Amino acid sequence: MPANLETATGAEKLRRVAIDPISRVEGHGKITLLLDEHNRVHQVRLHIVEFRGFEKFIQGRPYWEVPVMVQRLCGICPVSHHLAASKALDVIVGARRLTPTAEKLRRLMHYGQILQSHALHFFHLCSPDLLFGFDSEAARRNIVEIAAQHPETARKGVLLRKFGQEVIRHTAGKRIHGTGSVPGGVNKSLTVAERDALLADAYQMVQWSREAVALVKQLHAQQPALYNSFGAVRAKTVSLVGHGGEMDLYHGRLRGRDENGAILFDGVDYADYGKLIEEQVKPWSYMKFPYLKSFGAETGWYRVGPLSRVQNCDLIPTPLAEIERREFVDYCGGMPSQAPLAYHWARMIEMLHAAETIKDLLHDDDVLGSELTVCGPRASEGVGVIEAPRGTLIHHYRVDDDDLVSTCNLIVSTTHNNQAMNESVREVARRYLHGREVTEPLLNHLEVAVRAFDPCLSCATHALGKMPLIVELLDVDGNTVSSLRRD
Repeated sequence: MPANLETATGAEKLRRVAIDPISRVEGHGKITLLLDEHNRVHQVRLHIVEFRGFEKFIQGRPYWEVPVMVQRLCGICPVSHHLAASKALDVIVGARRLTPTAEKLRRLMHYGQILQSHALHFFHLCSPDLLFGFDSEAARRNIVEIAAQHPETARKGVLLRKFGQEVIRHTAGKRIHGTGSVPGGVNKSLTVAERDALLADAYQMVQWSREAVALVKQLHAQQPALYNSFGAVRAKTVSLVGHGGEMDLYHGRLRGRDENGAILFDGVDYADYGKLIEEQVKPWSYMKFPYLKSFGAETGWYRVGPLSRVQNCDLIPTPLAEIERREFVDYCGGMPSQAPLAYHWARMIEMLHAAETIKDLLHDDDVLGSELTVCGPRASEGVGVIEAPRGTLIHHYRVDDDDLVSTCNLIVSTTHNNQAMNESVREVARRYLHGREVTEPLLNHLEVAVRAFDPCLSCATHALGKMPLIVELLDVDGNTVSSLRRD
């Protein structure tokens, strides 16, 4: 994004400002604003400009290829797609209950993914805004400057992510786009040497995760008014919870709450997600807009992800993360936090939970077991749902008698959050840009709101090629007033 934007002059009633692409997120998207001659905000939209095609790519492929294929949606959270697809295809092959070894290895893989993804997002993508300020110079807002000014913070962030990737490598076969999970189970277990190598670092990862939670709490304490109100919009929440109401990022049933925290539905089999959720298409984005059917498209939108999960569950089943969850709930006064910047606090609580869970699983001898797969009566349709780092992820497949996939439906975390992100961006625009001269630091406020959700636009859509950075200022008739391009 350029340091300055020229403003249009003349008699035009509205002009268009575009942030294209949004920086420090996964994938390509843009934000457009319509402003009048007094810089008053008339419209704000988050556009996803990539084309999505994986639901079609999968059709006609043998079902056993799917867990490996779908993770090509993304290089940041491939494990989530790998496991969601495997869970859906467990139903197809009749694996209603996995072996203890298979389930615990999948959980280990998944919590490694949660840890590495949360570390990447917080330390690499968001910490420049949080530690230097939203209005700081654009040249400072990057991980290189974090390493220079906060070297210990940067080092711990890098090593936390590295540890999560090592967990993935040992369970999935490689760090990115592994093959460890298959319909009906897994294809490898840990060796004693692999387990011991991970255990040697596991306790340090727990400690560093605790320090990350403390850092976020410190940021909230320093600027409570900002962190509690920036981009805040009232929203419903949806996530999986375990059968006892505990946080379970691998499996569970669907629970939803309203804006005040009252339960809307609970204990819903995720195979019945279609009874709860409808998807709406809008002409200005390649990403769909899901909503709860019972409320309709206008008011039925909701949030998913760490902020929803931490507030939707009744407890976190690891002791240190549970202490932090209770403190977060007390901080919010028992009411749901509606502030996007609270995602960072919730995300670090989940990273701590992931580190604790990995440590506990590594002490379980089942991860060294040899019973890896099961099968049973064949089915033609399967749904797999998992709590990916960014939120609830749904994979739904139908398979014909020839073993070829006939139907694929994917609702990814960022798609669930689509309307919530749009609402938060509009709120920030109204508060910070309305009636003011448009500058790069002010536009960065819009990106901060989007980044808080940790969107993965590559998962929600799919694009070919590489997009340049183009910022254009247009008048109401679509004529270019000024333009700046960077390849």
